[in-house]
Amino acid sequence: MRKIALLIAMFLVAPQAAHATSGPGCLIVVNVESWDVLNMRARPSASSRIVDQLEPGNHGIIHLDRECAPLSLPWPQRWCKVSHYNGDDVTRGYVKARFVRDSDCP
Repeated sequence: MRKIALLIAMFLVAPQAAHATSGPGCLIVVNVESWDVLNMRARPSASSRIVDQLEPGNHGIIHLDRECAPLSLPWPQRWCKVSHYNGDDVTRGYVKARFVRDSDCP
């Protein structure tokens, strides 16, 4: 019994790598010219610091971390909290909802 409790405690405390999952919950960049980029922001504001730039059609995996908000605004005006997985790099931030669409995660 002690071994089981110890194993459970180790699992709960051990750091877990962040990975995107397969299935629904990912996004693709839309409404951005092929020569331009979608800026990912540190906070849900156009004046917030840029933390990453997402190229249309060449952006790795963009995972939707929670529902785009605020729900009181029309879809194009909402901000989406996302994680961007690009190789071994993971960036977290916000993108404007009008520039992304639902997609299955690879």
